[in-house]
Amino acid sequence: MRRYIITGAPGAGKTTVLAALRGRGYAVVDEAATDVNVRLQARGADVAWREPGFIDAITLLQRERLEQPAPPATTVQVFDRSPFCTLALARYLGLPVPPVLAEELDRVAAEGTYQRRVFFVQLLGFVTPTAVRRISFEQSVAFARFHERAYREHGFELLDVPAGTVEERAELIDGCLRNWAG
Repeated sequence: MRRYIITGAPGAGKTTVLAALRGRGYAVVDEAATDVNVRLQARGADVAWREPGFIDAITLLQRERLEQPAPPATTVQVFDRSPFCTLALARYLGLPVPPVLAEELDRVAAEGTYQRRVFFVQLLGFVTPTAVRRISFEQSVAFARFHERAYREHGFELLDVPAGTVEERAELIDGCLRNWAG
């Protein structure tokens, strides 16, 4: 099983591109951080990242999703973020890296869980706020640098997915995945 990560700053369009890839038949694993945020907000936590165990909850949900069996005959999975994104998030927020995350990073690195090529989706030039995404464009640009650093320091190669239409971006990623399979 080849597992590829799609990452980038909040508001870059990753989730929309992943939906297009899902429509092309790829097995897509959804982002954990958004689901943790939604869950905490539903419990009354207005600022989810300030809740104790926030980074642990994201890490554990990522691990759970990674361990779920892929559909039969699946040879490629595409992940909306990874524990390396969670590392970038902790650093961006100025939070310590908890042992659960540190252990997960060590585990996935030792096992070679993810392919070394990571798709880095570039910002579109704006960020649309949502109930979960409360970040300005400027903050998102800064956050992108934390992602780049986290991946590069762990030996990943970042492949640029430039701003464009959803179809253009999905076509670029699909083309790479097909070429690498051959």
